[in-house]
This record gives sequence, structure tokens and C-alpha cells, in this order.
Amino acid sequence: MRHEHREEAPGFETLAVHAGQEPDELTGAVAPPIYQTSTYAQQGVGRPTRGYEYARSQNPTRERLERAVAGLEGGRHGIAFASGSAATAAIAEMVAPGETILAGDDVYGGTWRYLERVAGPRGVATRWLDLASDPVAALRDELDDRTRMVWLETPSNPHLKVIDIEAVAERLDPHAGARGERPLLVVDNTFASPAIQRPLSLGADIVFHSATKYLAGHSDVIGGIAVTDRGDIEERLRFLQNAMGAVPGPFDCFLVLRGLRTLALRVERHAANAAAVARFLAARDDVEWVRYPGLIDGPDAHPQADVAARQMRSGGGMVSFAPRAGGRYAREAGERAVAVCEGTRIFTLAESLGGVESLIELPARMTHTSVAGSSLQVEDALIRLSVGIESIGDLIADLGRALDDA
Repeated sequence: MRHEHREEAPGFETLAVHAGQEPDELTGAVAPPIYQTSTYAQQGVGRPTRGYEYARSQNPTRERLERAVAGLEGGRHGIAFASGSAATAAIAEMVAPGETILAGDDVYGGTWRYLERVAGPRGVATRWLDLASDPVAALRDELDDRTRMVWLETPSNPHLKVIDIEAVAERLDPHAGARGERPLLVVDNTFASPAIQRPLSLGADIVFHSATKYLAGHSDVIGGIAVTDRGDIEERLRFLQNAMGAVPGPFDCFLVLRGLRTLALRVERHAANAAAVARFLAARDDVEWVRYPGLIDGPDAHPQADVAARQMRSGGGMVSFAPRAGGRYAREAGERAVAVCEGTRIFTLAESLGGVESLIELPARMTHTSVAGSSLQVEDALIRLSVGIESIGDLIADLGRALDDA
């Protein structure tokens, strides 16, 4: 008796190693080649070789990266950019003057800066909403015939709010916004990565990343990438990628591709360590609050833990918390937060996140200074941790010492 073997889709771990990483067609090289060129010889006037004309428009190494991340996100089209901010700018460019963006009220400071200070003056209004508590209710009175885009970070930066992507998508489905069309749903997936969350499968039109973070994973490259299933969106973003010129260099693409090969393993360790750090902090009397999507019980249980469990494979590698006032020197909470950030030895005081090493920062005075004075202003005592892959005993001891000495 013969058994039929049906081809099954590869698992995420397999995709991370192989998507976009096929052996080189010319030599069979297993490591993707770096096409470090600015231009290509043409076979005749107007007859480029395999369509390659100029490296701003096409580069084989960049195309590999775009295929790889699109595959990891379960999408058809990837469009790579020179940074996450460049991806933000290109996506926002799809909104015309007179149209509006509805955005979650907790985002990276650079996103707020771009939407308010670059897109705003050209006539694109952004309204900032709490989309975590009850997204359907929050959108009910805000959606109108000028709404072109709904923009989410989930988990968000730096409060780690979790937004129900599927609920937002379903609320948008019947709505005719700007141009008589359903508003575009954009999800910044940087904090989760496709190893944990795949927004396209939940109804998003565009998912994007600062590839600098978990995708690359080693704090040695700047990059951004957007993924979509829709051909019309891909066509527009591809045009903007070329016209705006904010493309990553081939070596940068190579570094992100190399990082992707260990993404599944790294994120698994990031999440395990972060969960342990969150539980440690939640048990301390001198910590006011802890926010981590994977905390499901106790006073610091995440308010959207059920949503996180439904749309995320784990709680991720990011933890936010605030120390209580007091401590050894009877300091205010904000002063203690500064002392903690300056007192760790293994957690490096630095901006960014998602690298193999653990980082600590004070958003109000570092990554989110641009939102000071706005409705998105971050409290002075909030500390953001990017939990790395080091020994969990060492990480907990490091934080414990810093808190004890603050």
C-alpha cells in the first residue's frame, strides 16, 4: 500500500534558516553573496542583465533579505529600507494631505516625531488613541471618511501595551474611509518579531520592523523592512523605496540575513530570560510596577494578558518597570530610576533593543525625549529593559545589586 506524502509548510525555525538563503545560483555558495556594486553592465542600450540597472533600484542581496522577512511574516512582498525610521516615512507617505491616521497612544518617540513634525505639517493629521483597553470602542467615534490608516505598535514602546490586532482589523473591514476604501492597518512588529507574532495573519495590511533590533540581533547594523500581501501596496512602497532612495547597503542586508538564521533560537532565550526577570522584579517590595505581556497573575498581571496569549507565541524579550521612591538613599522614584540605569554592570546603559546583550534605558530622557510635553509623555521613573541571552542568574543578580544600591 502506497502512502501519499503531502508537502507541508516548513516550520518557523526552518524558515528562519532557509528563507531567502538558498545556495548561490552561480557558485553554490551556502552563505549568501554580498553584491557590493553600485551599477550593472547592460547587454545593450536599454537591455539590462536580468533587469538589474542600478543598485538603488535592485540588488540581489537586498532581494534575498526581502524574500526572507516576507517568508517569516507569512507575506508575499518585502520592501527593505535603510532604517526603521525610513520604513516609517515611506509608509506614512501613503497618506495624502487632508487624510488622517489613527495611531496607538504609546509608540517609539521617533514615530511620534515623524507623524507629528513631518507628516503633520504637510497636512496629514494623526489622532492618538488608547487602542489597548477596548480598541473597538476607541475606534467607534474616531473613524470617519478621512481615515486612511490605523497605526499600531504591539507590544508598544515603552509601556508594552498589547493591542488586539484581529479586533481592530474586523472593526475596519466594513468602514469606508479616505478614498472610499477600508483604512490600511499598519502594525509595527519590532518588539515581538515574526518569531512571536505574525500580524498579516490577523488582518494587518502592512507589517514593518526596525530590522536593527531582533531581526539582525547583534547591534551592528541599521535597517528597516515592510511586508505586505497586497500587490498594490507593494507597488507603491517599491516606488517610494526607489524614489526616496533610503535603501540599505548590501553588507547591511547580509548582516540582517545572517542574524535571521538564529532568530528563532535567540527569541526563545530572550523570552525565557525576560519572563524570569519580570517575575523577579514583581516580587520586590521596592518596585512600584512591572509590565510584561507574559505575566498572567498577581498584582502585576498584564492587563491584556489574554490578548497576548492569543496572538503571541510568548511574552517577548522586553520588560518595563518603575522603582518605588525610597531605597538606601531615600530618593524620589525618578532619581532611583537613574541610579538603577547607571548602576548595572551586565545590562548596558544604551538605546536600542533586541540584541544578544541586555540593555537598560530611561525612555523619558533617552528614546522618548521627543514626546515630552505631549499626551504620549513617558513618566520619569519608567525603566525599559531589553533582556538578552546571558545567564539568567547573572542578569537577576545584576538588577538586584543595582536596585539595592539605588
